[in-house]
Amino acid sequence: MLNEIETDYLVIGAGATAMAFVDTLLSETQATVTIVDRYHRPGGHWTIAYPYVRLHQPSSMYGVNSRPLGDDSVDRTGWNAGLGELAGADEIRSYFDQVMRQTFLPSGRVSYFPMSEYHGAGRFSRTTSGEEYQVIVRRKIVDTTYQSVTVPAMRPPEFPVAPGIPVVAPNELAALREPCDRYVVVGAGKTGIDACLWLLEQGVAPANLTWIMPRAPWLIDRATVQPRPLRQAEDIAKAHLAKHEAIMGAGSIPDLFDRLVAAGALLRISQDERPTMFRCATVSRAELEQLRKIEDVVRLGRVKRIDDTSIELDGGTIPTGPRVVHVDCTADAVKKLPVVPIFQDGLITLQSVRVCQPVFSAALIAHVETAHPDDTVKNELCPVTPNPQTDVDWLRFALSGNAEHLRWAGNKDIGAWLERSRLHPDMAPPMPEDPAERAAVEQVAANMARAQNAKLEELLNAR
Repeated sequence: MLNEIETDYLVIGAGATAMAFVDTLLSETQATVTIVDRYHRPGGHWTIAYPYVRLHQPSSMYGVNSRPLGDDSVDRTGWNAGLGELAGADEIRSYFDQVMRQTFLPSGRVSYFPMSEYHGAGRFSRTTSGEEYQVIVRRKIVDTTYQSVTVPAMRPPEFPVAPGIPVVAPNELAALREPCDRYVVVGAGKTGIDACLWLLEQGVAPANLTWIMPRAPWLIDRATVQPRPLRQAEDIAKAHLAKHEAIMGAGSIPDLFDRLVAAGALLRISQDERPTMFRCATVSRAELEQLRKIEDVVRLGRVKRIDDTSIELDGGTIPTGPRVVHVDCTADAVKKLPVVPIFQDGLITLQSVRVCQPVFSAALIAHVETAHPDDTVKNELCPVTPNPQTDVDWLRFALSGNAEHLRWAGNKDIGAWLERSRLHPDMAPPMPEDPAERAAVEQVAANMARAQNAKLEELLNAR
């Protein structure tokens, strides 16, 4: 029997972006929503994330607009001491469950179908009962899965492994109960960084760690992405000016990165190798100090296979064995996919409109959906900004941020929404209260953004 459901919005997925989108939709409209998700609880990739994972940004900047995550406290211990608290996997999973059960479902406007597979054209089935449904969508289908996150636990290693050689996903590290001769962490993205830091935190000596780093990453100092009042207004202003001077004074892209490091806008793990990757990962200075204690860093490219006695990489081999635990951190969390319009033909395809801020992007997209009737205008307000991967993408990251400022600065509706959005933390220099003075400062900021973009385009074109 085919069950029929009528709804205003059919949302595919119940991950973090879906939750942020629906939360804004419920807050700003009287729309009804049907959510179809393959997992047993809301949270998407967080439902299967490794147990020691934590946010790389303060909890106060994550989740949904209507419900705080955490209590805006400052960590007093550990390698994040002095910075905004970082929610862990258990807290985030519980948070999204509470949003669903204490906000969404009690509204009477949300129907939630976990453990379900979406088949397209408004049809889905329950994986537990086999029941089939046809959804009649009055307004739009919302695809939150196009840029879905892939974590190592979702797939086996992409390289062959000899029998008897232990290769584990980061999720399995906490379940190990036998000591080994060595840990080999494969991958230098956020997951690889997390695995290294967790092993060090558990007492593994740096000498017993090997870090296979196909590409060295540029990193963001987490202290620079703290919202006020965790970060002083004068420090924010100084950082903005230092970044501006670094960009405007650069004679080449390598020179730009040297200047950004000197300005504190970017960090690097090793002074011996210039990074070629940028994925928005953040670290505290204390975490960076720990990572630098790992001396056995292998820079021979990607792993091609792991045999009984050796790891073959693009540029050579290193020894291994059955008493070495290999931690596969190579999953490409957010793949670089073709950009498609967010709003088109009764479909909303969630993608980032602010680089590396997917939940903020989803909430803003929902607001634009409710506040503007024309898809052309909506797409002009919400152009997709692909997440960065390479070092050169930092320039596009900066270009996008400046363009975003210029695009939204003159829009009163979006400006008002940004001011009340919890997911849009105040990390800009403080503005005067006097309207005339405020307008003058805003004009200076706009001129700086335009000048930076002209310089960044010049550097990109000169490559």
